Amino acid sequence: MNRILIKNAKIVNEGAIFEGDLLIEDKFIKEIAESISAKFSDVKIIDAEGSFLIPGAIDDQVHFREPGLTHKGTIETESRAAVAGGITSFIEQPNTVPNAVTQELLEEKYQRASETSYANYGFMMGGTNDNLEELLKTNPKNVPGIKLFLGSSTGNMLVDDEAVLEKIFSSTQMLIAAHCEDETTIRQNLEKYKEEYGDDIPVKFHPLIRSAEACYISSSRAVALAKKTGARLHVFHVSTAKELELFTNKIPLEDKKITAEVCIHHLWFSDADYEKKGALIKWNPAVKTAEDRQALWDALLDDRIDVVATDHAPHTLDEKKNPYTSSPSGGPLVQHAVVAMFEAYHQKKISVEKIVEKMAHNPAKLFRVEKRGFVKEGYYADLVIVNPGLPWNVKKENILYKCGWSPFEGVNFKSRITHTFVNGSLVYNNFKVKDIRCGERLLFDR
Repeated sequence: MNRILIKNAKIVNEGAIFEGDLLIEDKFIKEIAESISAKFSDVKIIDAEGSFLIPGAIDDQVHFREPGLTHKGTIETESRAAVAGGITSFIEQPNTVPNAVTQELLEEKYQRASETSYANYGFMMGGTNDNLEELLKTNPKNVPGIKLFLGSSTGNMLVDDEAVLEKIFSSTQMLIAAHCEDETTIRQNLEKYKEEYGDDIPVKFHPLIRSAEACYISSSRAVALAKKTGARLHVFHVSTAKELELFTNKIPLEDKKITAEVCIHHLWFSDADYEKKGALIKWNPAVKTAEDRQALWDALLDDRIDVVATDHAPHTLDEKKNPYTSSPSGGPLVQHAVVAMFEAYHQKKISVEKIVEKMAHNPAKLFRVEKRGFVKEGYYADLVIVNPGLPWNVKKENILYKCGWSPFEGVNFKSRITHTFVNGSLVYNNFKVKDIRCGERLLFDR
């Protein structure tokens, strides 16, 4: 039997920090107490004194590029980077090639993950203008939700037929996750800049092309449609101050029908960073102003925003070097997201308890993930030890993404993830990922 005893940890769970010990037996958390003695000779002991023991992060939005785009990343390479970054479960998006828009194609992704994933996995079913019948076959117990692109991004999955949208919103009880940017506004803005610059538009204009207005028009329409139909809507990667009026903190998360996510890059970067970082921070939706960034932080802390995710979306450096109109949007983040949030803890922007709430507890609640996202007896032992006083520098040699680069390259992080456990197995320890692919399919209590 696999037995691991973690001693002297600052255990973070449900708004409290408790100094004590935790015993893992096989896949599960067996016991949590102030002190646990090693009753068995085969128990492996880890002393976590001075470190936080947190539930593994559940990243509700990643693009791992398999199938069809595997020169950028694979389920294997990116889940490996994820566990090194303290993310033990991920929900992957359907804009792979081919798009995951039939039950058969969706199950093929699950099959591949069952063979290669280091982390636990869920895959979104993709909605299109003409696959309602397939959408309605989706099993809510083992698929996290339905993904709709209301603004086109990598993968040409734009859903722009208003009647179809209303039908989807009216017909399913499943969570609908939406990428909200208004396509008409973006195209008009792009044409204006193309007239002046051709294809080589300076990337600093990206947030004016994929503008705050484009975001608000689309997200406000989606929220209005959700209110009209009673649909369960989750708005991905909110990026503007204006959109925040669409969300509430007046009711508990469990009672919300409309929820919001913010991504690491929108909390870290602003439009002032385009000059130095260029297309490396070109995302959809765009990184916007410092005022937008501050508003996102405020909404995260006061619970209008429910979840922090990555929107991990790798591209090769060569692709990123293309002129604006052919340089793809997106960047790799799973390896550095948790420590980036701990950097904000060091800056006194957020507490460790709040980080855990937004990266583990709330995704588990929002998707109703079975037995994950908390440090509780009987739950799966998806756990991460974070040493808040062990600085390290992000450099090419320690970047694990297949694309080989990071927008955080050169950053000194004060905190280090020293151990990651997935389903009770120690899969990562101090810059070394073990060859243990024990990720399981996420199941949902609904």
